[in-house]
Amino acid sequence: MKTYLVGGSVRDEILGLPVTDHDYVVVGSSPEEMVRLGYRAVGKDFPVFLHPITQEQYALARTERKISRGYKGFEVYASPDVTLQEDLARRDLTINALAKDQDGNIIDPFGGVADLEAGLLRHISPAFTEDPVRVLRTARFAARFGFRIAPETLALMSEMVHNGEVDALVPERVWQEFARGLMEHRPSRMFYALRECSALTRIMPEVDALFGVPQPPQYHPEIDTGVHVMMVIDYAASKNYSLPVRFASLTHDLGKSTTPPAEWPRHIGHEARSVKLVAGLCERIRVPNDARDLALMVARYHGDVHRAGELRPATIADMLQRVDAYRKPERFNEFLQACSCDFHGRPGYPDRPYPQPERLLQAFEAAKRVDAGAIAADLNRTISDPTRLPAAINAKLSETRIAEIRNRLASALPERL
Repeated sequence: MKTYLVGGSVRDEILGLPVTDHDYVVVGSSPEEMVRLGYRAVGKDFPVFLHPITQEQYALARTERKISRGYKGFEVYASPDVTLQEDLARRDLTINALAKDQDGNIIDPFGGVADLEAGLLRHISPAFTEDPVRVLRTARFAARFGFRIAPETLALMSEMVHNGEVDALVPERVWQEFARGLMEHRPSRMFYALRECSALTRIMPEVDALFGVPQPPQYHPEIDTGVHVMMVIDYAASKNYSLPVRFASLTHDLGKSTTPPAEWPRHIGHEARSVKLVAGLCERIRVPNDARDLALMVARYHGDVHRAGELRPATIADMLQRVDAYRKPERFNEFLQACSCDFHGRPGYPDRPYPQPERLLQAFEAAKRVDAGAIAADLNRTISDPTRLPAAINAKLSETRIAEIRNRLASALPERL
């Protein structure tokens, strides 16, 4: 029985990156021996065990054979006679097929160290095409490390798109990989890589359709909507914003892809069309509720936020109510963050002033000072008909909030977008 540190932890250590998780491969052992040594079996699809003290994962060396379409369509063979090199050979990229023995020696049968030094993402064997998740993973690694994809690997990714293998991806895994990619330092690289192999149009066609759609050049020097969205998500990443903010930044302009070309470069009413597309995308890839809800709000109201200096107090009060700012103030902050990403995500705009969020925050602070309980108590004393009370309370609460907002806001108009 021999134990090796493998995969990402070895790769990241060589790159000088922080290593948080350690994965181990055990060669020459069996499930029965692992249990006898105190390890706890946790793997469902292949033999994985937790160390009795450290709780780190130890997997028995294994090989895999493709038997059906999809990333779960594999037959796993784990036995004491499976070698370390055979286990490493089933992995996706050379940079992930690295191991380190107990003496600290690096084992690199496929040239992964050289590819790390060259900044190259390269597949190990033609078996790369057997798992459609590898298309997403390779694109995500491009976003994480800034590495280029080897031409021969990109060709295999394109082949997996054209033969329909990527269509077997399950929604949960698609969201998992996209979510991880959005949290990388330059998430746009993932989307550009997926476009290069034609995968984006199959996996997230709503985003792919934005490329080539023009916008008014006086507001968008980058002109292309797809390029704009890529700049927006990179700006969100540069500010270390949350996953829901980054996803909302990605999807805020989806409706521009449905503008009739005769109306280009204007996109009147794209917000409402964006809401419909965001809802469909979120349902298809099972986006969690927090990210979905924020994305829907940003798609619908980001134009209003940009025009905050022109909005009447009553319109601002209505928007605060519709985005549920009073019950969920933290999400309201994320809502404004995503809108600021939309503003700053264009050439020459990252350092431009954007006072609209501060204006809306001031309005919110003024409005939430209104004591709804006191208003309800006062009206309860003066209105004898209980059926009229709810409408009267809502009307008085809205009127008072609008007055507070009006008194608080300055008269200066921010730059119109």
